[in-house]
Amino acid sequence: MSNINEEMIATLSNAANVSKAWPFDEARRLLKRFGGKLPDRPILFETGYGPSGLPHIGTFNEVLRTTMVRKAFEILTGGAPTRLVAFSDDMDGLRKVPDNIPNGDMLAEDLHKPLSMVRDPFGKYESFAHHNNAMLREFLDRFGFDYEFVSSSEQYKGGAFDDALRGVLRHNQDILDIMLPTLRAERAATYSPILPVSPKTGHVLQVPVEVLDADSGMVAFEDGGERIEHCILSGGAKLQWKVDWAMRWVALGVDYEMYGKDLTDSGIQSGKIAKALGGRKPDGIIYEMFLDEKGEKISKSKGNGLTLEQWLSYGSEESLAFFAYRDPKAAKQLHIGVIPKAVDEYLQMRGTYPAQDWDKKFGNPVHHVHAARGEDVPETVLPVTYGLLLNLVGVMGADATKEQIWGYLANYVSGGEAEANAATYPELDKLIDNAMAYTRDFVAPTLIRRKPQGVEVAALTRLDEELSKLPEDAQAEDIQNIVYTIGKEGGFENLRDWFKALYETLLGSSAGPRMGSFIALYGVANSRRLIAEALAE
Repeated sequence: MSNINEEMIATLSNAANVSKAWPFDEARRLLKRFGGKLPDRPILFETGYGPSGLPHIGTFNEVLRTTMVRKAFEILTGGAPTRLVAFSDDMDGLRKVPDNIPNGDMLAEDLHKPLSMVRDPFGKYESFAHHNNAMLREFLDRFGFDYEFVSSSEQYKGGAFDDALRGVLRHNQDILDIMLPTLRAERAATYSPILPVSPKTGHVLQVPVEVLDADSGMVAFEDGGERIEHCILSGGAKLQWKVDWAMRWVALGVDYEMYGKDLTDSGIQSGKIAKALGGRKPDGIIYEMFLDEKGEKISKSKGNGLTLEQWLSYGSEESLAFFAYRDPKAAKQLHIGVIPKAVDEYLQMRGTYPAQDWDKKFGNPVHHVHAARGEDVPETVLPVTYGLLLNLVGVMGADATKEQIWGYLANYVSGGEAEANAATYPELDKLIDNAMAYTRDFVAPTLIRRKPQGVEVAALTRLDEELSKLPEDAQAEDIQNIVYTIGKEGGFENLRDWFKALYETLLGSSAGPRMGSFIALYGVANSRRLIAEALAE
């Protein structure tokens, strides 16, 4: 949507006003926040990240979805200025050692220190937080997000939060009145909105705090049996999580922030605290959490979800964003098995996009996938689906080379060998890498071709006879008609049983591609060889 004129801006804005896509729903709701008149400043979107564990797809998902709303808001308003802050809570104290990182004993020695002061167990960065922040930023940069990274430690230590901290001290009792009724008696007895950083140990302390002077930031607390008078400004303390969240909203002027269902109660309390501090809770959607294949919540510390690197080993960046887009209020299982479907559904929806009107384009997930990257939706159509590619590589075996795979594709791609290459189809070339990795790690170990039984034997024999009459460059549709006719006349209760028999006896799986397309891709002669092997078993 680059280089658009005023007339097109109006057209897009009108389409955005009627679009039922959830990012536009959110954008319209955010617009109402301002009573019809936008402020004389950029609208601020925020996402939060707790770098106590390695980043996972849920972290990326929040930045992606927030960006989708941001881009929808810009279209709706005809280009109102916006900002996106990716905020890392790296001033938080390390409460426990994550299960999925090396050198846990070293981290145990640094427990309770701010994450930005905890040594990096990977030995690459100046702290554990710096390491995890770098991992997050690397992927966000790779995807092409437009964001400003903000470190909690830098904000606290640099004095950017000092005025807001003074406000917290002035309203200390108001905050206690909000929080204490929500806490168990044991927790309430020691609760304080302020967590001073011990001048002795550098630990973030969970101790009762007495406010001495709000303007100077002076407080008193007990540290190792000694009463300490301490200034909380410029890195001398951080705030309890819910108070910190509210203070950040007020200090930065956040207009929009979405968060997960597990933080619903936190959002309510933080909203009350923001009001006590003279601010306002941001607008934002409460989304459902990703689940692992067992239906359990994905956790950074457990490492039971997919990593960003894992998805990108087996699927495209766009397919990941496509998967994350779908219905944020519905819980979705996120595991290796969802990747092939996400890749092909993305490609299918991309194929329908060019011919759609703008109101339909705004309802197409691929619009939001690419708008989040600040780019137009590609018009390239790939000659094969990812599922078909997986079946081809599966039959060829885990030892198949990319050159061999391109050789088969030359029989299928219009233009033959001249166009069946990475230069013509760079996106397909990457998918071949993905398919080879997926087949090696997950498909090849599970492929078991069973012996044909009953009517299947005669049907396969007839299929071989019909294929023997075809030229090697037979069209997929002609082959599919033959497969269909044999299934209808072959004594099967339904066509589904015939297709399942083909998958299980020829491909070694319970599901598979359109067989006409597969045979055209794999080649008539090679497919006849598969049939011969099946009948010989």
